[in-house]
Order: sequence, then structure tokens, then C-alpha cells
Amino acid sequence: METWFTPFEPQPDARDAAGAFPSPFDELGPHALARRAAEVLQAEFRAGFVAPGIPAAMLDGPEGGKMFGVLVVQAPGGRIGFLRSFSGMLAGSWEVPGFVPPLFDREAREGVEPAGEAVVKALLARAEELRTSPELTGLRAAHEAQQARHAAERAELRTRHEERKRRRHTRRAELEASPEALHALDQESRGDKAEKRRMEAAHEAERQELEPRRARMERRLRALERLRWIVCRALMKRLHDTYAVPNARGERRPLRALYAPGEPPSGAADCAAPKLLAHAFTHGLRPLALAEFWWGAPPSAGGRASGAFYAACRDKCAPLLPFMLEGLWVAPPRVFAPPAAVTGGLSVVFEDAWLVVVEKPGGLLSVPAKDTSVTDSVLARLRARYPHATGPLLVHRLDLDTSGLLVAALDSRTHAALQRQFAQREIHKRYVAWVEGLVQGEEGTIDFPMRVDLDDRPRQIHDPVHGKSAVTRWRVLERRGQRTRVAFFPLTGRTHQLRVHAAHPLGLGAPIVGDRLYGHEDVRLHLHAESLSFQHPETGQLVSFERPAPF
Repeated sequence: METWFTPFEPQPDARDAAGAFPSPFDELGPHALARRAAEVLQAEFRAGFVAPGIPAAMLDGPEGGKMFGVLVVQAPGGRIGFLRSFSGMLAGSWEVPGFVPPLFDREAREGVEPAGEAVVKALLARAEELRTSPELTGLRAAHEAQQARHAAERAELRTRHEERKRRRHTRRAELEASPEALHALDQESRGDKAEKRRMEAAHEAERQELEPRRARMERRLRALERLRWIVCRALMKRLHDTYAVPNARGERRPLRALYAPGEPPSGAADCAAPKLLAHAFTHGLRPLALAEFWWGAPPSAGGRASGAFYAACRDKCAPLLPFMLEGLWVAPPRVFAPPAAVTGGLSVVFEDAWLVVVEKPGGLLSVPAKDTSVTDSVLARLRARYPHATGPLLVHRLDLDTSGLLVAALDSRTHAALQRQFAQREIHKRYVAWVEGLVQGEEGTIDFPMRVDLDDRPRQIHDPVHGKSAVTRWRVLERRGQRTRVAFFPLTGRTHQLRVHAAHPLGLGAPIVGDRLYGHEDVRLHLHAESLSFQHPETGQLVSFERPAPF
């Protein structure tokens, strides 16, 4: 049986392979040997092919990139090399020469999947046929037209009745106490109410002509969609039953048992890491270090950069990998944490009796961290400098990695006034950044909604359904080599807004240099809040501050 073992040449020093297996959930980057293995794979991709017959350019196409993995292993004879894998399928296939196979039982899956998929596709076709049928589309169009006409007729009647009511009110004030005249006005008022009731009755009669037929077809469509969901759920359970998950002790457990009492998410055990570990255990290879990296175009939500390393996913792999690693000495995962203290003082750009403007260095938190061991922050330093200040002090924040101007209020009244200016977009901010790549165009506006990635905090992703509005204007300042210097003018203040708008294909498609979350880590994040303008809450004057970027 093929092991797909690629030996290192030259062989690494045995001491490099000693020690605990690094946690797959480690956030601070892969082991040196795993990085070396990944670089071999990435060099092959840059040469043009992922595997024989599969061009690397495919990963830059409409279907987007993919997560790849390498597992450094030691063979029974002592030689050290690595295995390679990909997440899910590659070029429409589960098995690609050179990469480890999937974890499921092929024969068992072949007995389940084709027939199950045929049923799902048939239900999908039936639902689509009903959804696009002339009868349902016609009923939907008639329903919308009817609703629009009824709304217009109600609005016209309401306007007419309000005008008549206004005239009656005027006439009542002008008329003397004439019972006959007042009675006529009352009769007119009752006539308007009767006219409204007649219209409502006519509308209801029209609705009853159309609505039962449309509702009946909508119920049929929902029933088909519900049936397809039930069949898909049952099929997914049967497919998951084809997975038996091994661990380093030689034990095996059904995949679904590892997620009980819930069910595994779609794609569970198809990530690169579990495929690699299962293959190593099956072939008597000792795992030494793991690395996973993205290659190709980012996913539609963003949050991935080609060539960047990522920890194992929490939603799919958190219940799975701990079991698989039982029997190995595994190091605890390292997590990113801001420095406990940042050297250098806080540069005060301006201060008066009401507010203070400071320049925050990169690496310093704006507000205290949840980790109580990290005590340094802009807010902590301001409280120490201005012990008699009242209110929240900081009016806005900058990301940990971003440097630049921040404004703080020394009393609650000033703080509230400045917050209003932020809310009403009356405070003008300009950021400057270097981004990776040559940006197309000279200026523009980026506008797409964002939200936090619930499975990978603190990363933010594009979400057109649940995201919040995020708008940024931008302008190219300079192009140098393969980088572009850009000015950003944020019109909203979402977390990581500029970083996501720079990196995402719907934005510039060019990560900010040094962005450890959305691009590639460097000495620092090349993003600086260089300019701030607003109306002074006390004097009413327009005040502007600027500090050039240190890069």
C-alpha cells in the first residue's frame, strides 16, 4: 500500500524532531520542520502544478483556493519526511496521487453515496421545477401586483378622506350651531367610513380569489424542501458512519460518537489534519509536527491569504483531533497575547482642559485586555496621567497592531459630544498603509457588510446576510516594487474594517503588509492612523491633527 512518504533531503538533525508534538491548535505558527515541509509543497505549487495534471492556477479560479496540510513523520527505519494532504476534494476527486487518501471507508461510501445523491438531486429538481413553474411564478407575480395595487388604493383613499376630514373640521368651526348642517357633516364622515369598509371588503374578496391557490403551491414547495432536508440529513448520517477514526494508541471510534450528542458538521474528518494523522497511524509513521496553509484565492467570506499558515479549525476539528492525538505527548497550544507592557511613553499630540489627542504605538492595546496579566494599555496610561478625569476617557479605539492618533475626553460631557460626532460621521480620519500587490485603479469606495467569524475569533469575515455595514473610501498614494501605498478614509468603524477591506477580493484584494490575521506576518502591521479632524466640543472650532506614519 502506498504511504506517500516524502523523505527530507538532507535529513534533519534528530534533535530537531525531539520533544512534544506541537498542538494543531497552536496560534503562533508551525514547527520549523513542518514549515520546511510546507515550503517544499509551496515551491511545487509556484512551479505550476499541485499534482500531475492539476495546475496550481486552478486554485486562483472561481472555485477559490484550498487548505493544504503537511505532517512531518518518522518512518520505522528512522528516516524523517512528510505526508501531504488537502481539505475536502481536489479537482473533483477525493484521491490525488502524492496526497494521502480520505479517512472514510471507500467501499462503504460507494454503497451509500451514489443512490443517496440521486434521491437528493431528484428532490432538488422537483423543487426547482415547481419553483420556476409558470403557475407558481404567475401566482407570485399576481400576488405582488395585487398587494401593490391595494396599497396604492388604500393610500389614495386615506389621502382623500384626510382632506375631506380637514374641510369638515374647518366648516364646523365656521358654521353656527345649525343642527341640519352639522348633521350633514356627520353623514359625510359616516359615508367615508362606509367607503373604507367597502374597499376593505373588496380587497379581501380579491385576496380570497388568489391567495388560497398561491399558498397551496407555496406549501407544496416548502414540503419538498423539507423532505430534501430530511433526506440530506439522513444521508449525511450514513456517510459519517463510513468513517472510523483512529488514534495514536491504536484505538478506533465512529466519527459520530466523537460529536455526540450532536452530529458532526459537514466536512468533519475531511480536513487536512485528520486525514494526515489517520494515514500516519495506519502506516506505522510517528507524527512529529503538523502545518496547515491556504493556497489560492480566498474564500468568499475572506479571512484566508495564499501561503499563510493557520491553526486547525475549531468547529470541525476541536472534537476530533484531541482523540486522534491520544497516545502522543502533545504540547499545549500557544495562543497569541499582547505584550504585558510596551516600552516607550505615550506621545501626547495635544491636550487642553477638555480633551487629549495621543499617538498610540503599534503593539499597545487601546483598552485593557481580558487577560488580566496584560495590564498596559492606552486607557491605563491615560488614567494614570489624568487621575481626575471623569467618564470613559477614550472616545474610539485602534487595533492592537495599528499605530496612530487617538482622541480621549477628560469629562463625560466632552466624551458624549465627541461620540455624537463619530456616530454622525462628522469626525474625519485618514489612515495610511502599505498593501501587498499593485492595486488596480486610483481611488474608490469599498462597501460590504462584515461580522466576526464565530469559529475563528477575532477574525472578521464578509457576510451579506448577518454582517453590519462597513464603508471605506480609498486612494492610491504610491506604487513601489510589488507594494502599493494607500490612504484609507473609513466612514464606519467596524472591527478590523480596513484590514478586511484591504485583503478581501471585494475590496482591494491586497492584504496590508504585516497583517498576521488577513495576510502574512512581518515586523509590524503597516497601518497608521495619521490624521484626525473634528469640531472641538467646547470652542466649536475645527481642529486637525496629523502624525506621519513611521514606515
